[in-house]
Amino acid sequence: MLQILFFGRQCHAFVDIKIRNQHGMFVPPIHTTDRTTTVSTTRMANSDVEEYKNAATKILSNFMSTKGSMGTTTATSEEVTDPLEGIDFDAPKIPSTTTLETLAAALDYELIEKEWFVTGRVNPSYFSKEFEFQDPDVQLKGIEEYARGVRKLFDQDTSRAEIISTVVNTTMSTIETPIITCTWRLSGKVNIGYGLPIKPYIIYTDFTIDPKTSLITMQEDRFSLPPWDILLRYV
Repeated sequence: MLQILFFGRQCHAFVDIKIRNQHGMFVPPIHTTDRTTTVSTTRMANSDVEEYKNAATKILSNFMSTKGSMGTTTATSEEVTDPLEGIDFDAPKIPSTTTLETLAAALDYELIEKEWFVTGRVNPSYFSKEFEFQDPDVQLKGIEEYARGVRKLFDQDTSRAEIISTVVNTTMSTIETPIITCTWRLSGKVNIGYGLPIKPYIIYTDFTIDPKTSLITMQEDRFSLPPWDILLRYV
């Protein structure tokens, strides 16, 4: 994904969610976020945490814009009031005793509700401070940088991350590196120029879990289309 990154500080309140597993039993509650408390935000552009893996992606990032003229950036209400103001990126983490099955169920629930792959409305409680993201085009560090990047990239009026499944990946997992895989469908537009439409395609998101803390240390996205095919749609 193309990333335009900004930094900020927010806070949130906790609410408990209850999730039923496949047998109809409730799994232990895990904290999620609710936008109830806000603080002022300071942004710093030109982050140095993202790394573009190919020249085409880096060039396209220069054309990122909000709704307005081609190649220009205009102020919107989202930029005046931080769209992620309800998120505390220093929130307490989930218990280290959380099982993979419980974590997969919780992630599935929240991803369906928040679609944070395109909205950026993440729950930092699931993520390690050493969290890293990568896909065929970009890699970066930090859950806040990831959240702000996807929020900036995708048109919030049209973009969707429709969750198909979120399960423990028994094929890829090892004792040392458990993996939860989310399969989802991306559609909508990216904020390049006047807004480029996305031909819907499937993405496989692999979350690597630290077995000692139960936190996500890595997110890697795999595409159902080859990277060159995706990039050709934007050039």
